[in-house]
Amino acid sequence: MADAARSQDDTAHDGGKAGRFTGMGPFMLVWSGQAVSLVGNSVLRFAFVFETWSATGRATALTTLSLCALLPQVLLSPLAGAFVDRVNRRTALQLADGGGLLVVALLAVLHFTGGLHTWEVYGAVMLLGGAAAFQFPSLGAAVPLLVDKRQLQRANSLLASAKSTADVGGPALGGLLVAFSGIGFILVADLVSFTLALAAIRVVRMRGDTGPKAKPGGGPRKKLIAEAVEGMRFLFRFPSLRDLMLAFCFVNLVMVFGFAAVQPMVLARSGGETSALASVNTAIGVGGVAGGLLMAAWSGPRNRARGMLLGIIGMCLSAQVAMALAGEVVGWCAAILVGAALMPMINGTMQAIVQTKVPQEWHGRVFGAVVFLSQLSVPLATAVSGPLADHVFEPQAADGAGIFVVLGPLLGDGPGSGMAAMLLIAGLCGVTVAVLSMSRRTVREIDSLLPDVTDDSAESDDGDDSARPGDPEAPGSTDKPDNPENKALVEG
Repeated sequence: MADAARSQDDTAHDGGKAGRFTGMGPFMLVWSGQAVSLVGNSVLRFAFVFETWSATGRATALTTLSLCALLPQVLLSPLAGAFVDRVNRRTALQLADGGGLLVVALLAVLHFTGGLHTWEVYGAVMLLGGAAAFQFPSLGAAVPLLVDKRQLQRANSLLASAKSTADVGGPALGGLLVAFSGIGFILVADLVSFTLALAAIRVVRMRGDTGPKAKPGGGPRKKLIAEAVEGMRFLFRFPSLRDLMLAFCFVNLVMVFGFAAVQPMVLARSGGETSALASVNTAIGVGGVAGGLLMAAWSGPRNRARGMLLGIIGMCLSAQVAMALAGEVVGWCAAILVGAALMPMINGTMQAIVQTKVPQEWHGRVFGAVVFLSQLSVPLATAVSGPLADHVFEPQAADGAGIFVVLGPLLGDGPGSGMAAMLLIAGLCGVTVAVLSMSRRTVREIDSLLPDVTDDSAESDDGDDSARPGDPEAPGSTDKPDNPENKALVEG
């Protein structure tokens, strides 16, 4: 993860030659444990979906199951991030994986003593979602203690690659295990995966993992909710971080809105061919894995913000615009594979920016706020996209009315054309947001306007009056109050 301000020494190490992964041994051990755990969780999720469908036969039951997993993770993330900043990073990671292990252990006991009921599965999924709320802030805060600054983007990309591998391999492996072994074996295997992840965390050494620093004057800590709110305030305190995060959130909103229509669009336009949907889903996973590995080898763009925004433009043009215009399986797979390959670079770069611009003792709260802001749009966009597809876009496509007076020649009027229009509009909106964000100096030049934090620039936990990187009072800051653009942004 190189930027415009990095040192010549960093550049020499990042040059794509020998020593590229030097010093990543501790991280690779933790990464291996997390990768195994992610696969185990993916297999278990598939088993839950299968069991729930078998017990109810209702699509609403599956939607409810997804919401049970998602909502606790989103809503608890700010509180989880604040808690992560109250303990050392090793403890936070152990609590995240240990919580998941306890839930799965309870499920295993229920299964082997009397069988699982649907309501118990829903409750367990909610608890697993709560444990997952600690995962991202914990990992985001721990990675800078496991690798050097120049390796951050590689490490983040490898984590993204592990998730993509789990998303692809988990359902495939889960289908085999459900058919030949049953859910009991899957529960035991997931327990083993959590145990391996915990063991890896336990044996590695995290540099400088001394826990939270004492508050100046020994004053009492704020309440957890107040500290969670501080994570939000920190993001919006600096014009560069604020504008970058707003761009990321708006793009995430429109992309989720579009991607929610991908699977039904593929099924509708292919005449219900499940093989077409399976091919598209496989392309998503393969693209994610390939993109993560390529990013790990490359280390990312020099100008991180610009590289992230260009990646967003590329992903919108490929995975949404080209996907909407393509009319067959090969085109869909090629388009969405390119978009999925860009995703690790986008997410890895965003995480690396936060890791280098935010003091270590704030990482938990800030990453908790990042999860909350970026994922809050997922249930909203998912809930809105279905009714819009069924009652607005698909009828207009069939009648050639409304927006299809213009889009009809491009997208046709058959089944799925309305959802293709949703995907096309979402992609164009995402490109627009990225281009507008790139025109903002606060985003485009974030590395000069907001210097990377150093060990001696850490700030106190009160978060109110102390100088911070990027503040006008902070040493080395270029966000001066006499800069008209920055002044307008702060006031606006």
